[in-house]
Parts: sequence; structure tokens; C-alpha cells
Amino acid sequence: MTKVKICGLSRVEDIDAVNSALPDYIGFVFAQSSRRIDEATAMMLKERLDLQIKSVGVFVNEDAENVAALCNCGVVDFAQLHGDEDEDYIARLKDLCACPVIKAIGIGDELMTYPCNADYLLFDTLSHKRGGSGAAFNWSLLAGFSGKPFFIAGGLSAHNVSEVIKTLAPFGVDVSSGVETNGKKDVEKIYGFISNVRQT
Repeated sequence: MTKVKICGLSRVEDIDAVNSALPDYIGFVFAQSSRRIDEATAMMLKERLDLQIKSVGVFVNEDAENVAALCNCGVVDFAQLHGDEDEDYIARLKDLCACPVIKAIGIGDELMTYPCNADYLLFDTLSHKRGGSGAAFNWSLLAGFSGKPFFIAGGLSAHNVSEVIKTLAPFGVDVSSGVETNGKKDVEKIYGFISNVRQT
């Protein structure tokens, strides 16, 4: 079954919503973003998170030592990298902690090369914001892709998530703005998104 990640959680209300809806993963953003949180907030939210849900830390060109520290203290269970992190960076991070690594790859007009030592890939719309554009990319560019287990992000919502699952059969789907209303996580949209994934 396709996994679900709800990204950009920043409030206690967000944690309560996902504890009720039970996605597989949630994301804490530590990079520059309107959804960015600090370590203390992430720790408080993680302590409230249902143990069935894995937390993913989202980083852009962060020092590997800082990422590893958040993994090693249990704030995040996975590291998701949206910057220029290469194979050497990922190897260094894996030396420092045991967190699985998700490497985000921006998709424009073609599929870019990617680090082979990441555990998972996340394909998102190419954007100067390094993700979080809220726009979809041309899914046909990934037709037949089987290089790594991968997540699809970028412009997903309850209205199109079934289509992308049927088209690409990804390991997982990742949503943030598609389950928000006025910039805040919307519990009904979270339920609708997860329901459509699990019925596909």
C-alpha cells in the first residue's frame, strides 16, 4: 500500500490531527519556510506524536552534524535532504547516525541525476524554494522509473493523489499545502487525502 507523508507540521493541533488520521510519516521543516520550526518545538511535537507515525526532518544544506544530532536524540526518524547534498554528504551523515535518508530531486523538463546512496528519493517540482511550490510536475517523466523506492510530492491533494498512484505506483506520496486551509493544516483535508490514497 502506498505510504502517506503529511509535511510541514508546526502546531499541537497538527499533531492531534495526524494522531487521529494516522499517516505513515509526518514532516518537520528545519529549512527556511513559513512552516519552519526550531528543535525545541520539534521535540515537544514529537513527544506528542503517536508512536505508529515516523517523523521526517526536512533540511536544506544543513551541516551533517546538526542533522545527525536531531536523529540521534529521537526528534526525527528520517532525514529528508532538499539541498545540494551529494554522495559524500550522505555517506558522512550515515556515519554519524542511523536515520534512513530521503533525497529530494527537483523535476523540471527532465529527470536529474541523484545520489545512489540515498535510501529513498522524493521527486518534487523544481523550484527556487527547494520544494513547497504547491505545483505539480510532468509525471510522465518518471514513467517506468524503478531506481529507488520513491515519494511523489508537488501539487498533490485529495483530488489528484489517486491519479498519481495509478500512474507511477510510488512508494509514498507527500503533501503539505494540499491539506491546508488558509495556511494551516485542515483535519478534514488530511482525512480526505489519506482516505483517497488507501482506497486506490
